[in-house]
Amino acid sequence: MLRVAVVGSGPSGVYTAQSLVEQQSVPDVRVQVLDRLPCPYGLVRYGVAPDHEKIKSLQNTLRTVLEHPRVEFLGNVRVGEGGLTPERMLELYHAVVYCVGAATDRRLGVPGESLAGSYSATEFVSWYSAHPDADAAAFPLDARSAVVIGVGNVAVDVARILARGADELAPTDMPQGALGALADSRVEEVHMVGRRGPAQAKFTTKELRELGALPGAEVAVHPDELTLDPAFADPSGLPAVNRRNVEVLRGWAQAPPRGLARRVHLRFFLQPVALLAGPEGDRVAAVRFERTAPDGQGAVVGTGRFEEIGAQLVLRSVGYRGTPLPGLPFDEERGTVPNAAGRVLRDGSPAPGEYVAGWIKRGPTGVIGTNRPCAKETATALLADAPSLLERRIPDDPLEALRRLGQEPVAWHGWRSIEAAEAELGQSLGRTTVKISDWAGLLEAARRAAAS
Repeated sequence: MLRVAVVGSGPSGVYTAQSLVEQQSVPDVRVQVLDRLPCPYGLVRYGVAPDHEKIKSLQNTLRTVLEHPRVEFLGNVRVGEGGLTPERMLELYHAVVYCVGAATDRRLGVPGESLAGSYSATEFVSWYSAHPDADAAAFPLDARSAVVIGVGNVAVDVARILARGADELAPTDMPQGALGALADSRVEEVHMVGRRGPAQAKFTTKELRELGALPGAEVAVHPDELTLDPAFADPSGLPAVNRRNVEVLRGWAQAPPRGLARRVHLRFFLQPVALLAGPEGDRVAAVRFERTAPDGQGAVVGTGRFEEIGAQLVLRSVGYRGTPLPGLPFDEERGTVPNAAGRVLRDGSPAPGEYVAGWIKRGPTGVIGTNRPCAKETATALLADAPSLLERRIPDDPLEALRRLGQEPVAWHGWRSIEAAEAELGQSLGRTTVKISDWAGLLEAARRAAAS
């Protein structure tokens, strides 16, 4: 029996488990999917916007894998910082696959970035997604103007949630605290700003169009900024998604104002150079941008002209970066674990029994579906190594070994108990399922299963 631990229960981890148990070359593979959180699904639960029900329904696919008879989910297990070391993990399993994602945001590196009112988009997403590490009171939303720096899908999600009415979000599983804050929100202007042009924006057309469908908000674009992009006049040479994006923006540029209560401004060719404090000196009051211009080779250069946008809330969404896991090698420049086809490399050579998949393997690129071939490649490498991996002696029951090491795993029935508690919470609030947003509440709900 080949026993494998997969660290991380997001799409890359679950697809890795699926690839391991559905193959035919090694007939008896048992996989334990470990997660620091008591809940599975990773960014599908804690990163997909609550109003994106179709994408969130991917949880049903992931659930099928985690309920496979040779797959076991164990939440509330800490690996790495403050928990089990990679060395100790190899004492419990024949192989370990780390699917720990890219947990931190890239910073802007400009003065004023640490002022009060300045956050990463991930902090905001974690807040409205009920991540138990998030500060439930972090976003009172008393700002009238917000700036979102970045023009990818996460930036669009953040801008949409800020501009969306709380009544529209009540049918979702958004935590009650976040829903209440959005109901009391004073935000009227949301500025989503990119340093390059509309033809280079990273959002998908579907996400972009959703901004124009908000019943209580209208989209505003600056035609002079659109025409700065050489591809705007003739987008025929662009990839299909970028071409469709340009067409959507062209339509908005030609549409008359509708006079709605909130506005989402899409701005281009502006690069942040500083966050400026207000009179009190410790809170952000504006963002200073330098106007950029195309350099003719797909990049932009500064023009020496500047513009300020007033904002009491600033959210940066300029990409993600992997963080080192103590005990594993780490490439600081790429933000990944060095690997060859998923095999972890130590001093340039494959480390027996250690593997990676997902963003920590390849960097923060691709969409959810990109994790399937990535996971399959890693699983194929692991299975090819199975004869040598099976030579090591490990405990008959890793779960008991985890408990002896001080871990308190939340098994699948504990997670189902959390689901039931969230359904009860939603019913008590006159809503559908509502997420529990704190560690104590999640673990209490999980323990109900052990007591029943």
